[in-house]
Amino acid sequence: MPLVGIGDIVRDAQAGVGAFNVVQLEHAEAIVAGAEAAGAPVVLQISENCVRFHGALAPVAAATLAVARAAAVPVAVHLDHATDRALVEEAVELGIGSVMFDASALPDEENVALTAEVAALCHARGLWVEAELGEVGGKDGVHAPGARTRPHEAVDYVARTGVDALAVAVGSSHAMTTRDAVLDLELIAALRAAVPVPLVLHGSSGVPDETLRAAVRRGMKKINIATHLNKTFTGAVRDYLAADGKVVDSRKYLGAARTAVATEVTRLLGVLGA
Repeated sequence: MPLVGIGDIVRDAQAGVGAFNVVQLEHAEAIVAGAEAAGAPVVLQISENCVRFHGALAPVAAATLAVARAAAVPVAVHLDHATDRALVEEAVELGIGSVMFDASALPDEENVALTAEVAALCHARGLWVEAELGEVGGKDGVHAPGARTRPHEAVDYVARTGVDALAVAVGSSHAMTTRDAVLDLELIAALRAAVPVPLVLHGSSGVPDETLRAAVRRGMKKINIATHLNKTFTGAVRDYLAADGKVVDSRKYLGAARTAVATEVTRLLGVLGA
């Protein structure tokens, strides 16, 4: 199946769209396998931190794009939390179909100006652009956990930057390993009513299933999940190594981790069906 853009997936989706982070090849394979089992579209996200881990964007992008093209369901490939304009430009050249440009750590006017420039650059090449106004909690200690996005500020930000989707702060926090985040569902509904582009929930790993369902019903469209799948992946590796202390073939325990993640992706996509 040919690659699709996030815009196409979001436009056609009747419920929440799962966007899961790729760390290595096994993650991409697992996420697609889970989506195929669910019969649902999915987004493979490559974060700036992932690029830093691999030392370059091109190798992990090439692998992720190859897995996406071979999928039996619609799959989009997305650059997540990019703070470097040069990285965005490289992603465009490599064939990645959308980017999340994160200038939220900058003063508001700088955020708007730089994001508008990146949006114009990407739109000229047909890419979909996500950005962030209100800071989402927990990202590298930069964001305040209690941050909230005000609807009127979100409307102004979208109008001034021209972005296609907006990540909003409604109570979630990045890198949570417990699933007890409390979302402001009334704020989500107010944002959905006011903002003319799809809303994105970052830090969804810490959100319980029922709250994820409620957030989708209130208007969240793209749901980003990373840490929860990393926890699933690592747990499966630990279990395998604990059961077989003599194994040396990494395919054994990475295969177990890949299967575990695929199963959890299928389950989560069911949850997001709201």
